Amino acid sequence: MHLLPDTLEAGSAYPLGATFDGLGVNFSVYSANAEKIELCVFDEGGRRELKRYALPEWTDEVWHGYLPDAQPGLSYGYRAYGRYAPEEGHRFNPHKLLLDPYAKQMIGELRWTDAMYGYQVKSAREDLSFDRRDNALLMPKAVVTDSHFDWSRDIRPNTPWSETVIYEAHPKGLTKLFEEVQPSERGTFAALGNPRVIDHLKRLGVTALELLPIHSYIQDRFLQEKGLRNYWGYNTLNFFTPERSYFASDSHDELRRSIRRLHAAGIEVILDVVYNHTCEGSEQGPTLSWRGLDNASYYRLVQDQPRFSINDTGTGNTLNLTKARVIQMVADSLRYWATSFGIDGFRFDLGLTLGRTDTGFDPSAGFFQVLRQDPVLGRLKLITEPWDIGPGGYQLGNFPPSFAEWNDKYRDTVRKFWRGDHAQRADLAARLTGSADLFDRRARRPWASVNLLGAHDGYTLADTVAYEERHNEANGEDNRDGHSNNCSRNWGVEGPTEDAEINATRARVMRSMLTTLFASLGTPMLVAGDEFGRTQGGNNNAYCQDNEISWLDWNQAKSPEGEALIDFTARLTALRREYPMLRAGNFLYGDETPEQGLRDIEWWDERGEQLSPEDWHNPNGRALAMRRATELPGGEIQIVSLLLNASEGPLTFHMPPPTEVVRTVLIDSAKPDQASTEIAETYEVAPQGAVLLTWTIGGA
Repeated sequence: MHLLPDTLEAGSAYPLGATFDGLGVNFSVYSANAEKIELCVFDEGGRRELKRYALPEWTDEVWHGYLPDAQPGLSYGYRAYGRYAPEEGHRFNPHKLLLDPYAKQMIGELRWTDAMYGYQVKSAREDLSFDRRDNALLMPKAVVTDSHFDWSRDIRPNTPWSETVIYEAHPKGLTKLFEEVQPSERGTFAALGNPRVIDHLKRLGVTALELLPIHSYIQDRFLQEKGLRNYWGYNTLNFFTPERSYFASDSHDELRRSIRRLHAAGIEVILDVVYNHTCEGSEQGPTLSWRGLDNASYYRLVQDQPRFSINDTGTGNTLNLTKARVIQMVADSLRYWATSFGIDGFRFDLGLTLGRTDTGFDPSAGFFQVLRQDPVLGRLKLITEPWDIGPGGYQLGNFPPSFAEWNDKYRDTVRKFWRGDHAQRADLAARLTGSADLFDRRARRPWASVNLLGAHDGYTLADTVAYEERHNEANGEDNRDGHSNNCSRNWGVEGPTEDAEINATRARVMRSMLTTLFASLGTPMLVAGDEFGRTQGGNNNAYCQDNEISWLDWNQAKSPEGEALIDFTARLTALRREYPMLRAGNFLYGDETPEQGLRDIEWWDERGEQLSPEDWHNPNGRALAMRRATELPGGEIQIVSLLLNASEGPLTFHMPPPTEVVRTVLIDSAKPDQASTEIAETYEVAPQGAVLLTWTIGGA
């Protein structure tokens, strides 16, 4: 390292973060309420402080300075001076080294002690007290980077929404036990681009890999004290740095190379991102970055009681996205991942929180407007989780155009229908057709509904048909955590069984649920491992299980049962690609097609009769036939029918008019090995069975 100068030059307020220009490094950090901010420069290992500088300029509430001759690799942190007045929302404590919110790389590990808190933890005055211990030795440091990667030959897949099939996976758990990946790369970013991993995704017909959070996150102190680990990663320490534990090498290019390989295979990469809260928790949490830089600006605080953090997220704090600089930080982070790492889209954890104002949720909130108009971000796939725990915290269907939304009503309705609940037929019909009752407004399309049978949070598909009670004892919370109502059914025995009949029923129901998923309008999302029957032993909240409970068991995928379910799932995605009506880009309302009085969508029962209002509301109605028709380019009318039987016995479905046409069964969940079969005017559907069939009429 060059001899460090005694003072900093003025530098520039833009861009935020540490920026190398070839001759030195510009440092800039936002704080509207600090009285002084110091830049602390450390040795190469981030252990010994070499120099401390006061940032000399404050422009538009951004503190900045320029360090001549500084190079990439320099380690640094900040100290912020100001009022320590928790009753007013201010928690400045210069004894705490702070991580740059715009850090692109980090060195060192966070080590938990009471010195990580701005107040005296065991004080009678609690967070009103002031702690003078220095935490620099225990804090990770930011590292100046100068990353250039050649994306010039990268071709983004840009898969249309209506053709998208999402595969949600944990970046570690996906490959940790995958023996076809070399041991040093299992569970890492490098493995995501492994040819065998890509082969599996291609075999399934997946078009987008959605990764659970990969932003740097911390290990929760309370979990470490119980011998557990934060596995899911929803506890962000920095929004710009990839999580280091997922790297097999020292280079961030490892992740970039994997993304390029996925792109080359036609697979997009979507990141699950957590901008609703940070790892600093409530007012009794640690001071690591944002809290120490400007607690009153970065976080939403209780009106008239700013000592306390608003907790609409259930994690202790809520980022304040009514502030322009906080919106800028999130938008800059998203843009960085899109441009520097080639990311194709984002799924916003507790996305409702990002649209909260002082008066509640606003679909026209500033953050949404910024994303929609951004020339980079507005072209990406944007997915939101439309709920949080705050007031009015359920807004499914109320997000602005350009967003897709996780549809939990789809998940619950499909689960209830297939376990045999009463009075599900009408609601199921709405979910099968893209949930138009929720999404058909403001020029939105069926793809806005992300249809899921499950997600990382909750039961796996196999556990949905094997457990009726959660089994979260391994989490150390006396089985009190996780959802208590999972709309599941064990079909006679809780958990694994040797009963062949029960196992056959469970397998059939899984196939029927998958058939329902891929035959529904909307964007299907598959959870990694559901394609081969992965189980978590009934644990529906495995956030702290960084072990075999959560990791995918690829030996199970190679079993005869696993291989068969993979093949069945692949057939479904292939049918979805082949038959446009399974992924129609517009909502269907029974409009007439050009020939024989057929309509684009119609509903029938097993008798071949159209459903009357009384039939729709019959609580015992567990059979449904959905027929969709569309005109092909050559003038033919292509018809696809979905036959569903959720009753306990077989049902013979009578085909509605027209008569004397040759119908072909494409897939039958009760006969997974059956090839395409021509049928006459009736077809028997097994109990808990789903069938897809097709025919064409007319044309030249």
